[in-house]
Amino acid sequence: MGRPFLKMNGLGNDFVVIETRSQPFEPTAADVRAIASREAGVGCDQVISLQAHEGADAFVRFWNADGEEISACGNGTRCVGWLLMQSSGKDRVELETKAGRLIATRAGERLVSVDMGPPRLEWNEIPLAEAHDTQALEIPLYHHADLMAPAGCVSMGNPHVVFFVPDAEQAPVTEAGPVVERHPLFPEHVNVGFAQIKGRERIRLRVWERGAGLTKACGTGACAAMVAASRRDLIGRHATLELDGGELFVEWRDDGHVVMTGPAAVDFTGELP
Repeated sequence: MGRPFLKMNGLGNDFVVIETRSQPFEPTAADVRAIASREAGVGCDQVISLQAHEGADAFVRFWNADGEEISACGNGTRCVGWLLMQSSGKDRVELETKAGRLIATRAGERLVSVDMGPPRLEWNEIPLAEAHDTQALEIPLYHHADLMAPAGCVSMGNPHVVFFVPDAEQAPVTEAGPVVERHPLFPEHVNVGFAQIKGRERIRLRVWERGAGLTKACGTGACAAMVAASRRDLIGRHATLELDGGELFVEWRDDGHVVMTGPAAVDFTGELP
């Protein structure tokens, strides 16, 4: 008998969600790559497991498609939050993760808000290999005319660097993304955002995700881009983020917490071989 899974997506950023309360799930990197393979496996950007946890609704773990375990995944947290609210009938669930406790609340029909907590903005929290100004990095990371303006760095439980570009559609995402992801400034590698400011409350964003490549949407990337833009006074304290897969609303509240609201969808169920 195979292990059951749910295939879910948040704005096209897709996940294989595995419920592990009955049987433990300790995959090797090769196991994760096999599940995530779009050719030979189920196919997904991230694999997520849910296990029982004292004092929370679940303990949630995330793995990128390349097999590496990561601490945070915004769209995945939204999907899992929706799943647990549907099964429990509650309008609010608490999820323990390696990046800390996240709160998911119902925000409408298939809409979920997740309190991602406060952003971490110190160079050693992101982390960077050495001290730099994270609001506006004074070193160029990639020699391309659009990307010479200083980038901003934010951790949302995972490291992000955000370039502000004149046109996100024309940004060299697939060229610069993999180079910057592995730049020596980022010892844990980094998610690379390309953000176009369209107005005081609107950002067009594309993200090269660490270990997953260009995805249709990145929840923590949306949060990071909003915070990076707000720190530079390019926008205020909230914005709609236009991602390839659709829109997320992100607010950096007065209490310092970043709250992201967007949809969650179930694509299909199945069993892992």
